[in-house]
Amino acid sequence: MERFSCEVVAVGTELLLGQIVDTNSSWIGEQLALNGIESYFQTKVGDNPERIKKTLKQAIGRSDFVIVCGGLGPTQDDLTRDVIAEVMGVELVTDEDLVERIAAIFGNRGREMPLNNLRQAQVPVGAETLSVMPGTAPGLKAAINGKTLYAVPGVPWEMKQMVLEDILPDMRAKAGISSIIGSKTLRTWGDSESGLSEKLAQEIERLDQVGGATIAFLASGIEGLKVRLTTKGDSKSEVEDALNAEADIVSSILGDEIIFSYDDQTMEEVVLGICKDKGLTLGVAESLTGGLIGSRLTSVSGSSEVFKGSIVAYSSDVKHAILKTPDVPSVSQAAAEAMAVGACRALNADIGLAVTGEAGPEPLEEEVGRVWMATSVGGVVKSSTVKWPFDRERIRQFTTITVLNALRLRLKEEI
Repeated sequence: MERFSCEVVAVGTELLLGQIVDTNSSWIGEQLALNGIESYFQTKVGDNPERIKKTLKQAIGRSDFVIVCGGLGPTQDDLTRDVIAEVMGVELVTDEDLVERIAAIFGNRGREMPLNNLRQAQVPVGAETLSVMPGTAPGLKAAINGKTLYAVPGVPWEMKQMVLEDILPDMRAKAGISSIIGSKTLRTWGDSESGLSEKLAQEIERLDQVGGATIAFLASGIEGLKVRLTTKGDSKSEVEDALNAEADIVSSILGDEIIFSYDDQTMEEVVLGICKDKGLTLGVAESLTGGLIGSRLTSVSGSSEVFKGSIVAYSSDVKHAILKTPDVPSVSQAAAEAMAVGACRALNADIGLAVTGEAGPEPLEEEVGRVWMATSVGGVVKSSTVKWPFDRERIRQFTTITVLNALRLRLKEEI
């Protein structure tokens, strides 16, 4: 079967200056791979009409499909639609139906449409607007030299809806792709990427020989180390059965101590789910994480059924006054254990979780990166320590997922 390719072009000087990280291109690349469309090039170009024009012509010359992301807003530096018209050799015309749709969006917000938003209703002659239009920027589709060019806004939630609901189905139809590609993400914590790869080496080799699913690893910081299983089949049920069968094999190799989620759930979702199932409430005392644990927990819908609150005891005075910690070093086993007990008492919670440590960069000499973590379950306190070789932010993130994982394992084993 002929392989079709798609190039992604991200437009915006802010991307080149590093003021905005181009997560759109990486997300689109992932979706293309999942849908059987090859992608050999991704390009970023600034808000310069000549450079955009040159980039689009190059992309059209070497790829079957091109997705242009960004530059469809209402301001003068939003040049994508103008350059597309120039590449096509046509004029821009105002689509009155789009004018009404954009005006209606502003009307629903209780606002009058600014005149500069009329730019968003301009369409190159011969181009189509995408049927999906989440915001005021319509997407575009144009046939150029036998290739198909799509233009989408840079706002991620608008772009994603257009790509998923309009562009990918159109690409698959044009490429004659009927098979279904699916993936399943297992989230892990407690082993390195190289460690997981070594444990799964024989299974990866077997899959390379017999075909079927593929296994990939993605280190995702506070989200855990992801093991992505991908396969394709003739129906959704066939794909799901194959993925579930492969997940069982991977599970038998790694075990639930390492795998904390089989359905791409976050660690906080898993922990809160276990607490809810067991009818337990949770209170947190945080020092170096500064509220990050509480923030992660409250990001989960329905967390109020379990989570009582978080006490951010950043100074020793607050630790002593609210959590009743003894007169010991603030970064110590005794301090962490007392904080966990204090969280239960102060927040009237069944479970207490606590962290204290030195995140730097100002040194407590060799103690930068030293973290103590403790959990109190049923009045029994357990603690552990680690010394992270990371920067301040990664120390906070890795501490958050590690202490939540410690609680997960205790709850699974003891209650």
